[in-house]
Amino acid sequence: MNNAREADVVVIGAGQAGLSSAYHLRRTGFEPERDFVVLDHSPAPGGAWQFRWPSLTYGKVHGMHALPGMELTGADPARPSAEVIGEYFADYERTFGLRVHRPVDVRAVREGEGGRLLVATDHGDWSTRALINATGTWDRPFWPRYPGQETFRGRQLHTAQYAGPEEFAGQRVVVVGGGASGTQHLLELAPYAAATTWVTRRPPVFREGPFDEDAGRAAVALVEERVRQGLPPRSVVSVTGLPLNDAIRQGLEDGVLDRQPMFDRITPDGVAWSDGRRVDADVILWATGFRAALEHLAPLRLREPGGGIKVEGTRAVADPRVHLVGYGPSASTVGANRAGRHAVRDIRRLLAGKPVAA
Repeated sequence: MNNAREADVVVIGAGQAGLSSAYHLRRTGFEPERDFVVLDHSPAPGGAWQFRWPSLTYGKVHGMHALPGMELTGADPARPSAEVIGEYFADYERTFGLRVHRPVDVRAVREGEGGRLLVATDHGDWSTRALINATGTWDRPFWPRYPGQETFRGRQLHTAQYAGPEEFAGQRVVVVGGGASGTQHLLELAPYAAATTWVTRRPPVFREGPFDEDAGRAAVALVEERVRQGLPPRSVVSVTGLPLNDAIRQGLEDGVLDRQPMFDRITPDGVAWSDGRRVDADVILWATGFRAALEHLAPLRLREPGGGIKVEGTRAVADPRVHLVGYGPSASTVGANRAGRHAVRDIRRLLAGKPVAA
C-alpha cells in the first residue's frame, strides 16, 4: 500500500461504459490524474470495437449510440466499424483530456487500508476510495461444451476469433447461436462456404417494426430484475429479439437462415442429433456470446449464490464503493451512457459522506 498511487476514483475499462463514466466524472469537477484515473488493457482506443472483424462495416453496426457530449457524425457506412469507432473514441479521449492509461492489465481488486480499495495492475498499484468497473465482456467468450467436442477433426472458433468470411471459402460451416452475431456470420459466409448449417438452442425470435422507447424500457427491466436477484445477467438483445431487416428477410427467403435445433453431440466429422441425423462439417463457429469479465473482483467476494453480482442501479449491493457500468441492464451503448452518469452521482454522494439512495 505504501507504494500505491492514490485517486478518489479508479475506472477500469475505456469502452463505451468507461469513457461515459470518465466524462461524467470530469464534467462534475473530478480532474483526470489528480482525482480519477482510467485504466484500459486494450492496446488502442475503441474498446471491444477495435477487435471486430473488418467485414463488419459501420453501416452494419446494430445500436451504436454516441458517447455523451460528442456526436459521431459523417462516418462512412462502408468503413470497418473497428476503424470508425476506434477513431471516434480516440478523438473523444483527446477532446475531454481523459488521459487513459494503456495497456494496463488489472490483476485484482482487494480490500486496502483505511477503507480504501487496492487495485493491483501490471503497471503498479492504485489506492482508491471508489471503483467504476467497466470491463465489458469481450475477454470472456462463452464456449458451450457438448459430448464429442474434443474429437472434432475440423476447426472450432468463437465469434471473438472471427476475421471475416473469406477464410471459409469452400468449407462446410456449422454456425451455433441465435443472436445478432450468428445471423451476421451466416449472411456473410453463405456466398463463400460450400454449405452452412444454423443451429440454436431456442427458436430465434424476430422482431418487426420500430423498437420504441417503451419496448426498450421493458427489455432493460427484464435484464435488471436478474441482477437485482444476484443472477448472471442476460444480454439486452436476448430479450429484444432480432430486428427483421431487409438482410434478414432475404436470408430467410434464400434458406440461409434455416434454423435447426441444437445438435446432441459432435463427431470427428461434424455434428449429430439423437434422431440419427448428421451434418458433416469442416468448421464449427460458436456465436454463443460472452460473459462479464469480472475475475479481478473475486477478492472482494461480491458474487451471490446465484452466480451473479447483486446490483442496485450500478452499485454493488455487497460493497457500495464498487459500481458496475456496462453490466446487465447497462450493457447496451445507450444504457452505458446513462449508467455512467448515475454511477458518478452516487460516488459523489459516497465521497461526501452522504447516504446513497437505492
